[in-house]
Order: sequence, then C-alpha cells, then structure tokens
Amino acid sequence: MIDYDKLKHPNTGLYTYCLELYSALQKVEEEYDIEITYLTTKKASLLLASKNVRRITLFDKLLFRVPSSIDVYHSPFQLGKFFPKGINSVLTIHDLNFLYEGKVNVDRFISRVQKRVDKCDFIVAISEFAKSDICKHLNLGNKPIKVVYNGCSFYQGQEVAAPTNYKPTNPFLFSIGTVLRKKNFHVLPCLLENNDMELVIAGNPSDYSDAIMEEAIKYGVENRVYIIGSIDDADKDWYYRNCSAFVFPSLAEGFGLPVLEAMSYGRPIFLSKHTSLPEIGKDFAYYFDVDFTRSEMQKVLSQGLIEFADKDVSAQIEYAKSYTWENTAREYCKIYNQL
Repeated sequence: MIDYDKLKHPNTGLYTYCLELYSALQKVEEEYDIEITYLTTKKASLLLASKNVRRITLFDKLLFRVPSSIDVYHSPFQLGKFFPKGINSVLTIHDLNFLYEGKVNVDRFISRVQKRVDKCDFIVAISEFAKSDICKHLNLGNKPIKVVYNGCSFYQGQEVAAPTNYKPTNPFLFSIGTVLRKKNFHVLPCLLENNDMELVIAGNPSDYSDAIMEEAIKYGVENRVYIIGSIDDADKDWYYRNCSAFVFPSLAEGFGLPVLEAMSYGRPIFLSKHTSLPEIGKDFAYYFDVDFTRSEMQKVLSQGLIEFADKDVSAQIEYAKSYTWENTAREYCKIYNQL
C-alpha cells in the first residue's frame, strides 16, 4: 500500500511525483509480482485507473490500520499523516529544506521527521544531497538508506501556438515553482538590466510576489517581469521551447525536476549552487555565485548565453532523458520485494 493522500493538492511537486510514480508502477509492477493498493481521497481516486484504491475515511484520521493482506507500506512523503504500526514500511524523504528556509523552530521539524524515521524499516532519499542531510540531522540507527532519483516528466501532448496566461513579446527568461521565498526569485530581475528581455515566473503566487516586484522596480524593469500563476503542461511546454534560458536560483531543493525538464529541451540552464542543484545540473548548467551578487549574476548570464550558442546540446538532452520514472519505479519495486 502506498499513501497517495498528497494527490489532493494539484499543481504541486508531490502531486506530480505521485501521478508519475503511479503511471510507472502500473507499467512495471508485474515484473516484480507486486500488487499495489493506493491510499487516497475519494476525489483524488478518480485520477487513478487502478482497481486497487483504498479511500481515506474519517476513521482513518483517528486510528489508521491496513488490512492483513498488505505486506509493505510506503509513505512517499516525510511528513505523511498515515503511518501504520506493525508492518514493514518504506519512508521517502524528499528533503530537509526547513534547514535552509529560516524556520524559527528547526528542532520541531526535525522531531516530526524523526518520528516517521523511528517507525519505518527502510529510508529512500531522492538525491545524494538529501541523503547527506538525512544522515547528518536524523538518527537512523541501523536502518538502510538508499538514493532513488526521481524520474523526469517529458511532455507528450500537442504543441500549442501560444500559452494561455501570457505570451512574451521579447526574448524571455523562464522560471517555475511555487512563489515562495525559498525559491529566491527576487534575485532575478537584475538580469533584465541593459537588455530587452522579459522574465516569466510560473507558479502559485504568494505575498512574496511583492518582494520580486520591489526588486524589479529597483532596476527599472517592472514592466518586463510577469508572475503568471500556475500553468498546465501544454503551456509549460511552450515556455520551455521558446525561452532564451531557464533560470532557477532556488535556495532549497531536494531534487529539482524543472532543471531536467528544461535540459531536455536543450535550453541553457542557470542555477544556484545551493542544496541539490549542482548534483542535478552537473557541468551542463551555469551557476550563479552563492551570494547572488547582482553584477556577477549578470556576467554569468551574458557570458553563458554567448558560450551556449556554440554548444552541442545532444549530451545535455540525453542526460536529462536518462531520468525515467520507469527506472524510479523499478528501484522502489526492488525495495518492496526486499522488505
């Protein structure tokens, strides 16, 4: 049984993770003689074609138990609500990003994750960086831990002629993610100084949007910064295909799926040096300095764009497409059978 409670939150990283892993498991589970039941809400269950869906009830929120027919339980999120006792279990920890987000009570968050670790039998990290954080800040005892990289979602739909929310009229930089301070988007408007480019940020907005626009006003580029809200896959495909570069200055990432998505389009990639991003971007990406000195960021962008124009991007695209969800699903199936 896999906890898919997070499938109730559309347009989030965990929503995408759950759907992509589900589709891949449907393709490979027979290879491993595994039958999977998905624990989720009534509404979210409509997204799953599997006949093996267990709907979350009010009683589950009071006292959660699984049927005796279940051999292994997988909690694919470090702070999942449902964690049964007395059954072999896998815990996926995506990140300990609260260590880097300026949270007031880090100890409280560590304690919450530690309680899940104490209950599980096997831990999965989604990057070597995440594994390093886990081993440093949590007490694993003798429990095994393994890195299983996420797959990358590659758009298979029809190309649209123009995006729904906003179509840039000039060359543009593109970024995507929930508009929160940890994404560090406010350092980006400086990249529009002394050129005619636009900046398009796609993601659910928050009051942090004000900080981004304040920085844009500082550089006199507020008319070329667009925070467009969440977008569907077809629009995301358009922005990846047409952007001059993908920029992702995040301070806290357990993995960084948008990086691989953008790479698969053969676009130039500009990242921060923080958390897992250098691990995923490798030598294919360009990196802003750790302090995001605005003048240095401008140099990295301008020089990177010139250098990238003469690059053969085939190795970059091949690298991005090596991260498949089928590989991810097979690694999980091996763990399930091991337990």
